[in-house]
Amino acid sequence: MGSSSGSDRLRDLQAFDDTKAGVKGLVDAGVTTIPAIFHHHPLLLDDAEEDADVIPVIDLQADVDRGHLVGQVRAAAQCVGFFQVVNHGIPGELLEEMLAAVRRFNEQPAEGKKAWYSRDSGRRVKFNSNFDLFQSPAANWRDTLLLELTPRPGPAAEEIPPACRGVVGEYVEAVQGLGGALLELLSEALGLPPEYLGGLGGGLATMAAHYYPPCPEPHLTLGTTRHSDPSFLTVLLQESKGLQVLMRQRQRWVDVPPVAGALVVNIGDLLQLVSNDLFRSVEHRVLATTAAAEPRLSVACFFRPDYACTRVYAPVTTTPPPPLYRSTTMPEFLSHYRAKGLDGRSALHHFRIPPPSSPPH
Repeated sequence: MGSSSGSDRLRDLQAFDDTKAGVKGLVDAGVTTIPAIFHHHPLLLDDAEEDADVIPVIDLQADVDRGHLVGQVRAAAQCVGFFQVVNHGIPGELLEEMLAAVRRFNEQPAEGKKAWYSRDSGRRVKFNSNFDLFQSPAANWRDTLLLELTPRPGPAAEEIPPACRGVVGEYVEAVQGLGGALLELLSEALGLPPEYLGGLGGGLATMAAHYYPPCPEPHLTLGTTRHSDPSFLTVLLQESKGLQVLMRQRQRWVDVPPVAGALVVNIGDLLQLVSNDLFRSVEHRVLATTAAAEPRLSVACFFRPDYACTRVYAPVTTTPPPPLYRSTTMPEFLSHYRAKGLDGRSALHHFRIPPPSSPPH
């Protein structure tokens, strides 16, 4: 797997995929140099600055009135697009057990994971490395267990790997409740009734449990390429550092530091579209885990409509500016996002209404 382009690159991608062992399989095989399919352009690997004060931390049970809490959420959604929540009501023991389940699944012998390895879009539970392996300019140093939770009810117990089976249902139920509360706050932050965004079908639709193995050459690759999320809202459980957010004002990457017991919340593309750019879906990435570090674990829960939802989504505008995006449906939006892959471009560009042409002089 040492070639870099054309038919040789396709061969190398296919050979990697055929192992059904993911990136963890390369690490277990003792690689000391990473295959060329994982090499990213040097300009995509620029450094970040550490600034823990950039990402707001919001206490959901602080002794403040509702209006103050809504104001905190509004400011975070408008100015940063990312925030962390504490006192969110999900027990720390459940967070720890969810991460332990992700570790158990990924660190079992490769033969135990192969039955779950698939790129079949019809499977509700599947394990693979890089959903966009054959579309993206470079592969990411990451493996993922993906659960499609809609339509309800979610996957049957026997569809979920035994290593995760006991905790997934409890965790999904808890995060669904938190997501509903966050959507109410965001609705109020837009000046809308609390139930507005939830009524658009913004329930918990997908859970992606990521495993980032140690990388022998982290300076050549990424854990996850620069991207934004195709959701209203994403709730992320992260165990250790590695997640970074692109601050447009500075054009610099900023770390999202792990906070004990906290969950990371970020605005997704659909909420930026519906809010007509009032809320920001910010690009983010994950660095490759260094060779000397422990594997990085995270669990991302995406709140969006079901893939088959036929509802039309468009900006909610009662005052200027006029709509900045054309209307779209969930199948159209997700089809564009998945075909594009994590290529460093925002999916929202495809739906933005071009500015009116200047009149001739």
